[in-house]
Amino acid sequence: MNIYKREQIAAKVKLDPAALAAVEAGFAALGRGEVEMPPILSMNIAESNGEVDVKTAHIQGWPRFAVKISPGFFDNPKLGLPSLNGLMLLFSAKTGLVDAVLFDEGYLTDIRTALAGAIAAKHLARENAQRVAVIGAGLQAELQVAALRLVRDIRQVHVHARGRSKAEAYATRMREQYGLAVTVHDSAADACAQADIVVTTTPAREPVLRWSDLPRGVHVTAMGSDNPHKQELEPSILANADVLVVDRLSQSRALGELHHAPDLQREVFELGRLIAEERQARSSAEQVTVCDLTGTGVQDTAIANYAARLLEEA
Repeated sequence: MNIYKREQIAAKVKLDPAALAAVEAGFAALGRGEVEMPPILSMNIAESNGEVDVKTAHIQGWPRFAVKISPGFFDNPKLGLPSLNGLMLLFSAKTGLVDAVLFDEGYLTDIRTALAGAIAAKHLARENAQRVAVIGAGLQAELQVAALRLVRDIRQVHVHARGRSKAEAYATRMREQYGLAVTVHDSAADACAQADIVVTTTPAREPVLRWSDLPRGVHVTAMGSDNPHKQELEPSILANADVLVVDRLSQSRALGELHHAPDLQREVFELGRLIAEERQARSSAEQVTVCDLTGTGVQDTAIANYAARLLEEA
């Protein structure tokens, strides 16, 4: 059994096309019905504004399955600590023995979450999308844009966050690290006005994005709602979008954006099925597409297998 620390893992696993392909393969397997994935085990720790999720999945034919333990404590930044932490345990799919411990401190979760956003945009956003609006200014606000650059020619970023100073710091970081043109806005509506892609990256408990904020032709990826008390999208967005996609229907209904629209009567696609069937969900440049990402165990098993393979080659 090998134990790998965050520094070792981060040196090998990057936001790059190979990692994107690994996570996309996991989604495709889910879409083909080749994945065993139980519901998320989730526990809230209300007095500390914290939560802990345990996710797992087995992909048929893959050598290992992962069990991920992921705490999120959202007051940690006030203490100078990261909001997310955790580790992944890799087991042999043949014997059940522990193959590796990936003590990544949440790094692989950050990577696979960003890659899922890029995969959603790859299959749903317009081919010529160049302008992205980001709601939120934390780490995922950065990584989502970085991952989007793997699938679209992103040139402009428009950001809105609750704190102007956080948004300004984010803008500086994105200009310096990625050479992007970044504009800070005082409202989500202003940030989204000319966007081709919108990404919400918040732990919000009430909508941060409304239907009236969205221009025609935009693609929206909502990745913050992964617990029943969280919500980023006004339900009318789900009702009015031309195409609505989720990572897993049962998860979105239990703890994602669909949880807040229980009476919604419309067709909802799963991202993995679209990938597996090579289906083109968007049929015109004017359509509004939406993807709700709650975070799935198959992503964790996919990125953990990929990471272990790279680490073993070292």
